[in-house]
Amino acid sequence: MRLREELPADHRLATVYRWGAGGCGVILLVFGTLGFADRLSPFDTDGTRIAGMSTNGLLSLISVLFGLLLLVAAAIGGNLASTVNIVVGALFVLSGFAHTFVLDRPANILDFSMANVTFSYVMGLLIATCGMYGRVSGGLPHDNPYWRRRHARQAARESLAARRAVVGTLPAGAHPGASAPAVAPVTRGRE
Repeated sequence: MRLREELPADHRLATVYRWGAGGCGVILLVFGTLGFADRLSPFDTDGTRIAGMSTNGLLSLISVLFGLLLLVAAAIGGNLASTVNIVVGALFVLSGFAHTFVLDRPANILDFSMANVTFSYVMGLLIATCGMYGRVSGGLPHDNPYWRRRHARQAARESLAARRAVVGTLPAGAHPGASAPAVAPVTRGRE
């Protein structure tokens, strides 16, 4: 099965994935470009601050790359945007954990401060939530493509029942695939 078959391009969940990826991508892109505008050296750890967070040239480059990745995913949309959101969100949360342990140590080559760690957690959870929306919830509606994939037998039964209901409302002799004139279904009363 291809990814595009799982979620139709015009499905309403695609809007959440696109806006989540696009919005977070713009935030990261702005942060990274502000770092480049300040002409920071790549591995400087002197505590230069931009937008309340410490940064250096390498962190600016990483922010721009991840911002562009999210913007490309938003432009493509669909399952790709959802999957990219989930992966990038998880990477941001893991980065927050890793940088918590290297604060004020020589291994802190990205010049993270506690504000950066908090931003990494919040941004990671926001991006991942946008990617998981409508995909991992327990109460998904039955028309959701992810629910249909997880419950294939029940989805097939519901689809068959829906087709039978449509065939039962067609006038006698009409084919279910043909376009029928708009006629109210015939109901039989008691005789």
